[in-house]
Amino acid sequence: MTPPVIDGAFARWLAGRAGDLLLRTREEVGFADPHALKAAGDKLSHELIRTELARWRPGDAVLSEEDGDSRGAGTDRLAAERVWIVDPLDGTREFSEEGRDDWAVHIALWGRRGTSPHKLLAGAVAIPAQHRTLATDFPPAYPPLGPHPRLRLAASRSRPPAFLAGLAADLDAELVPMGSAGVKIAAVVGGEVDAYVHGGGQYEWDSAAPVAVATATGLHASRIDGSALKYNETDPRLPDLVVCRKDLAPRLLAALRQHLPG
Repeated sequence: MTPPVIDGAFARWLAGRAGDLLLRTREEVGFADPHALKAAGDKLSHELIRTELARWRPGDAVLSEEDGDSRGAGTDRLAAERVWIVDPLDGTREFSEEGRDDWAVHIALWGRRGTSPHKLLAGAVAIPAQHRTLATDFPPAYPPLGPHPRLRLAASRSRPPAFLAGLAADLDAELVPMGSAGVKIAAVVGGEVDAYVHGGGQYEWDSAAPVAVATATGLHASRIDGSALKYNETDPRLPDLVVCRKDLAPRLLAALRQHLPG
């Protein structure tokens, strides 16, 4: 099968291919040994993505969570004009739990000539167990303001930041626990929650693809201090972010300033 030429459509195609493979892996490996299932999912999805990028985008660099030196300060990609930033399986814990659908595949493209602060040219988030993919080739509509009287904040199931409970109390907000970062940002894009706030423990591949989709949709995305998200940096750690409706951003960032150290 020949994939689309346009980068956004290619990202959608590649995320979908990896997602289909992960669904088959779940069926074939089963859930009896969660560690084996996680390992198989990470390995097979990574290999597929790497193979297809080498075949169809051979001149581009790649930053993948599953590369052996991904957390190092490697320099090859820093001189590249285009870098694919990928997470072959975001939400491995949820992937290995039977019945959970809050895991995702992230495919993003960074370009040196990008005009936005984050320089993300394209991106796709596949949520295979929900049978949907969000991508920048046809970005979703800006989410309508819901009827909920309280703000809803997507929160990590396993690693919520320490300040989140206090922030939610100040905003009279409801915390909605979810797995993958991509699923959380997709929930903001879809209007199921009003914002996603995270602090600590993330890398570029955790947020690049969902941020590309969110900003293509027209949502606000930044660091939790309001500064710009930057990708293809020497150190791939990008520990915090906030994604929300633009009309909510000033209120949310002001509340965050009361909870940040220093």
